[in-house]
Amino acid sequence: MSAGPPLRVVGLVPHRERPVAQQLAREAAAWLQARGLEVRLPAEDAAPADLVELGVPLDEFPRNLDLAISLGGDGTMLRTVDLVYECGAAVLGVNVGQMGYLTEVEPDGLHHALEQLLSGEYAVDERMVLEVSVSSSGAAAGRWWALNEAVLEKGRSSRLVRLSVEINGTFFTTYAADGVIVATPTGSTAYSFSARGPIVSPRHQCLLLTPVSPHMLFDRSLVLDAEEELRFTVDEPRGVLLTLDGIELGVLGLGDTMTCTGGPRPARIVTFGVRDFHQILKAKFGLADR
Repeated sequence: MSAGPPLRVVGLVPHRERPVAQQLAREAAAWLQARGLEVRLPAEDAAPADLVELGVPLDEFPRNLDLAISLGGDGTMLRTVDLVYECGAAVLGVNVGQMGYLTEVEPDGLHHALEQLLSGEYAVDERMVLEVSVSSSGAAAGRWWALNEAVLEKGRSSRLVRLSVEINGTFFTTYAADGVIVATPTGSTAYSFSARGPIVSPRHQCLLLTPVSPHMLFDRSLVLDAEEELRFTVDEPRGVLLTLDGIELGVLGLGDTMTCTGGPRPARIVTFGVRDFHQILKAKFGLADR
């Protein structure tokens, strides 16, 4: 964990359909601009928040950005991390959602958080990400990043999918299942958890491979080193749907491949103190004191 540097350029990413998030974005923008900071929003988020004058194209949003503020739930947080990952900007999450597992600040604490940001009274927590490479003629082709997980699944069909898996270049098995999840430690409390995968401390560096409703004898999760490589080949004529951090990228067809390994650098998450993962886990899942 490293201390936060001085800020010059701040990005805001409010949830487009939550008025509270949009109001907070307007308040944050005015507060930051009054103190001489440059503020920008992705153009598609600026209009709903009535901040059109601060909107910029997506490819310009991360340029020279020092910090981004996510105003929404965990979904908005994941999107913000994806937007700024390659530029290295840190992300502060403001919980304008329900679970808010990834977020640091509640709405009524935003102004105090802004004051702490400007005075440098914050730290940056580093989280492992997935590097996902897709070989396909479809829309999902390319290299992608994910803070939580990559999912290959059957989509809206009732059929099973078949995916052959290689680990470090050697064939492991073919999964017959509703899908497979490759998760980071951060993502271990998300979709992988609902598919009965293990919960892993975010301090750990690993890949989690969890099948979704497998129709085979081997139905357990695998925990692999972050530097190991998982390669999936679609063995399903009708294709499978690829989703990263809840965003559908497209369908992979027969013979298409997806390769996953740990990313080259971590995502950077703003925190205002030591976050006790186990106590957060306890609170979010309503675990009893006794």
